[in-house]
Amino acid sequence: MTDQTFKLPDLGEGLTESEVLNWKIKVGEHVALNQVIAEVETAKAVVELPSPYAGVVQQIHAAQGQVVQVGGPLVTFGDDEPAQGKDPAPQPGAGERTPTLVGYGAPAATGARPQRKSRPVRTSGAAVVEHHEEQRQAVTRCTPPVRKLARDHGVDISTLTGSGEDGLVLRRDVQQAIDAGNGPAAAASPAASIAPVQPGGRGDRHVKITAVRRATAKAMVQSAFTAPHATEFLTVDVTESMALVERLRSHPLLKDIKLNITTLAALVVTRLLRTYPALNSTWDEKADEIIEFGSVNLGMAVATDRGLLVPVVKNAQDLPLPQLATALSGIIVQGRAGTLAPAQLSGGTFSITNVGVFGVDAGTPILPPGQAGILALGQVKRRPWEYRDEVALRHTMTLALSFDHRVVDGKEASEFLAGVGSVLDDPGLMNIFI
Repeated sequence: MTDQTFKLPDLGEGLTESEVLNWKIKVGEHVALNQVIAEVETAKAVVELPSPYAGVVQQIHAAQGQVVQVGGPLVTFGDDEPAQGKDPAPQPGAGERTPTLVGYGAPAATGARPQRKSRPVRTSGAAVVEHHEEQRQAVTRCTPPVRKLARDHGVDISTLTGSGEDGLVLRRDVQQAIDAGNGPAAAASPAASIAPVQPGGRGDRHVKITAVRRATAKAMVQSAFTAPHATEFLTVDVTESMALVERLRSHPLLKDIKLNITTLAALVVTRLLRTYPALNSTWDEKADEIIEFGSVNLGMAVATDRGLLVPVVKNAQDLPLPQLATALSGIIVQGRAGTLAPAQLSGGTFSITNVGVFGVDAGTPILPPGQAGILALGQVKRRPWEYRDEVALRHTMTLALSFDHRVVDGKEASEFLAGVGSVLDDPGLMNIFI
């Protein structure tokens, strides 16, 4: 066969790039069809890539830790052993890119394609004029996403020295310029001439931003500055609910089901949202309308080593308690193991976050983008509480409901929160919602 190059496929869900976590092959190795050759991390999940070709690995095009755009080359396969002297696979942390990825242009030294007259590139309103080919001055080379990153932060990319092959400007080069204040805002500020403080403590640790954390940060900023958040709090007596959970756990038919107060709260929420559809809706700015969803796709916030994930249980309103408990525990386990599929991390219509597992009483959760409501569950703790005209030690929990005030009025949010609290206080009321 002629050499075949496997390019990063479109992994769906609007994802445009992935970071190579690790390679499971090496140059010179024979690979079978559908053999897993690498793990890549998208903004939503870790995905195993099977090979669409069978053959000998001729070249690996991306180092571990490198971000590759969809359509960028990953591996070249052939029939024979790789030619002697061919570049070996990039090593982790090397930061070099042997081939050219989509949008990179040919390496400067290869002359792979004729030079064209360059066009002005506009950076934050200022045109950077690149010299014509007759002057033989190299044009700054970088990927479109890197050029956009520089443009968004007002960094003149033509002033940067690329750390990639043949002077290719990488994302980290632009980020260093941003961190150093190399932009128009810094130039206008008197403080720009002051050298940035460099950490020098022996305990300093530089933590690489993962794709998940980067995506989470972007989503939280987008949500916080787009949807007008409001949060309401309610502390309830959940003694009876805790007793119910214990009875259910000991039932022979439920002995293998992981039940807890979070599961019970999720059941109440999915049923009560049918009465308060505004909390299970989204604000559609382009269409100038509010979309009330016909089903409850329940998101459950999960803390993982890679960052915060919010996997989704689709059509949760139709699941009885045992099935809902199984579905929730399943996505939590998958989330922590990094085995969730991208489709499991999208499409949520309402979310729950349990901050109580960290010993926290309450918080003000930020809405996942596109959702109108999220409920935070605080820790269950015993405290003095009025009970039957006396003071007794009771199990209590604080609920915090954040909502999009464009979509949800205070009355609806208050009634919904009070309804959830009422059922958790007296689970016998659950028959009303099921």
